[in-house]
Amino acid sequence: MKAFGFLSFGHYAIGNQPGPGAGDTLRQALELAVIADELGVNGAYFRVHHFAPQGASPMPLLGAIIGATKNIEVGTGVIDMRYENPLYLAEEAAALDLLSDGRVALGVSRGSPEPARRGWEAFGYSATEANGSDMARDKFERFLTAIDGYGVAEAAPAEEQYPRMYQPGTPLPVFPHSPGLRRRVWWGAGTHASAEQAARDGVNLMSSTLVSEADGSPLADLQAEQIARYRAEWADAGHDWTPRVSVSRSVFPIVDDRTRDLFGLQATGRDQIGSLGEGTPVTFGRTYAAEPDTLIEQLRADAAVMAADTLMLTIPNQMGVEVNRTILEAFAEHVAPALGWRPASEGRVEGYPLEG
Repeated sequence: MKAFGFLSFGHYAIGNQPGPGAGDTLRQALELAVIADELGVNGAYFRVHHFAPQGASPMPLLGAIIGATKNIEVGTGVIDMRYENPLYLAEEAAALDLLSDGRVALGVSRGSPEPARRGWEAFGYSATEANGSDMARDKFERFLTAIDGYGVAEAAPAEEQYPRMYQPGTPLPVFPHSPGLRRRVWWGAGTHASAEQAARDGVNLMSSTLVSEADGSPLADLQAEQIARYRAEWADAGHDWTPRVSVSRSVFPIVDDRTRDLFGLQATGRDQIGSLGEGTPVTFGRTYAAEPDTLIEQLRADAAVMAADTLMLTIPNQMGVEVNRTILEAFAEHVAPALGWRPASEGRVEGYPLEG
């Protein structure tokens, strides 16, 4: 593990529910990202969901974090492409990448189930497949074409152009263009097949706290197999750069009586098999909560954590900034150094060299 960051699900209270509302949740996310930057934490990443009291449109928050920090990487885990205009997203992503001087880790995917039935249709999009995966794939390919700087439209006749800039029929890219942005795009893979496709597409791999394989094997072993297949496919594809791989885990260091009271009962002894509502069984990862020496031993035994270069710690954002500061501080001080951590202030993380 070279890098670690936090992954926030961005839950907030609505109506008469107790807890921070949407505005407070956004401000607390910004505050925590600034604290994390000062601690040397490598990344601040945010889940994206629609029709739910969670983070939806991430770009305003990511832009605010970029403006308030110096070193930390900002990103998503993940943007649901079914709800996106791929060309507008390409413009936003390029602008964010330029503003941040390349501190972006933009995770995208088909997305997980949402509360709305075919909710993307309310956004103006239609799909043939019931879960929208065909549309998400088409949009992702168009997004990659756009960020790579290829023409996606055609210049109008000269008399219709304002300002008059192009020969009629010239292929037009979207602007701005940020060179190298492709190397900061990640695909959120839930299966071995989607990880292999991400390798063929030439994007980084982001694997979450669950996978859509459920043969009884531990999540760590399933993800390690996913990572191995991804890297093998990457090598076969012949890309000329080394990709990055991240995994997510729920990890709570217990370093004093307060953290023992907060997290002592969070630990789960093993992974679980369940469903996200689409009829396919999935493997959910365990929660780690223990003293630092035990955590180090457990995480070193986690094959996927050791195979990845980046670990995303899922945080209980509803518990507020101070609790999450405690988690990040304890992990940075007592756990991460033993796992090979390199703080953000020491430079940007690169992927592991591929064998062969």
